[in-house]
Amino acid sequence: MKRPQWTAGNRIDLLENGESFFPALFSAIESARHEVLIETFILFEDKVGLALREVLVDAARRGVRVDVTVDGFGSPALSETFVRGLTEAGVRLHVFDPPPRLSRRLRPFRRLHRKIAVIDGRIGFIGGINFSADHLMDYGPESKQDYAVRVRGPVVAQLRHTARTLLEPGDEPRRWWPPRGATPTAPASPPPAAGPARAVVVTRDNHRHRDDIERMYRLALHAAQREVIIANAYFFPGFLLLRSLQRAARRGVAVHLVLQGQPDIPWARWAARMVYGQLMRAGVHIHEYCERPMHGKVALVDDAWATVGSSNLDPLSLSLNLEANLIIEDRGFNRALRDKLQPLMRDSCRRLRVEDTAVRRWWWRFGVGALVFHVLRHFPRWLARLPVQPQRVQPAAETPVVVPAPSTGPAQAWQWHGMRRLGEEALE
Repeated sequence: MKRPQWTAGNRIDLLENGESFFPALFSAIESARHEVLIETFILFEDKVGLALREVLVDAARRGVRVDVTVDGFGSPALSETFVRGLTEAGVRLHVFDPPPRLSRRLRPFRRLHRKIAVIDGRIGFIGGINFSADHLMDYGPESKQDYAVRVRGPVVAQLRHTARTLLEPGDEPRRWWPPRGATPTAPASPPPAAGPARAVVVTRDNHRHRDDIERMYRLALHAAQREVIIANAYFFPGFLLLRSLQRAARRGVAVHLVLQGQPDIPWARWAARMVYGQLMRAGVHIHEYCERPMHGKVALVDDAWATVGSSNLDPLSLSLNLEANLIIEDRGFNRALRDKLQPLMRDSCRRLRVEDTAVRRWWWRFGVGALVFHVLRHFPRWLARLPVQPQRVQPAAETPVVVPAPSTGPAQAWQWHGMRRLGEEALE
């Protein structure tokens, strides 16, 4: 199995929420000259999706090769008008494993959950932010708290290879079908050095990289000496990762988990609370973010290890979905991420006590707790035995189009151009 390769000479800029992410990405697309690659779990036909379509159409019309891949389960309701506007301009819109109409809601497993964008092989983006209006603050109390990064430097070639391999499997196991008419694209030479960071792209799939992301987390926890901060949306890790968190806390590392206190999926909080007791008894500090739904997938360890990506710490991400994280070694980036997470813990979270969990109740200690322990220990292996259904990347022209249900109001185009300066100032 090929191991991920660290590359030096990268610049990594942290982007918080859609207000920073969308202007940075759209500006990069506007400057594209040769190629735009995008993978996303969710693309909605709201003001963000319409703004994305506008910049992609403009890029395609000036001769840029544009490939956009969406997940068939996460993006099920793009109208014919929306799709035609892209494809007629020359955008290659692909759908990962589009489910049949009648079973659209019955195939939630093994999804394309990655969020990657690469422009001209020289600027990359990776994180947890989808193309939907609920990543903007003006969405209201349900707007999501999330993170992504803008990447320059040699590691962008790894991001590009990850995205292109999905469309052009090459010598990978042929579990996906390349779109009709696709022509192989020669690998781009790595971009020149742009900063001080060492970085590597780590993926999770169902063939050769089944546990690479989890293994990187465990290695970092094993090496931790002073501090660990993990902010994650959906938290229900397996036995090995739980044990690594407990061991780090027991040897004196300050382990902080920032998890959902106001979940967008109600059962997510219930599942996470199943493991709070054993973690807190080992000394792990748990903070529930209560201001808005937490959608981030970031972590830092000590002064020079961090990760940003699409992978949650739950069974779907760690055992089933296609995921991608960037692992970063850079003191400056760690300071920037810590400066975002510490005020979050201090001002917008409720720190839990052991009394807030079920661990002291007799029915938990002698019944449910033991059951949960053994389920966690074996759950990843059970999930891995689920059949690997034939999955393919299919051109949107061959995919049944679903007309979205009427919304509560008209979809308004997002005037992102006025946000560009705000996003640039956030990175200065």
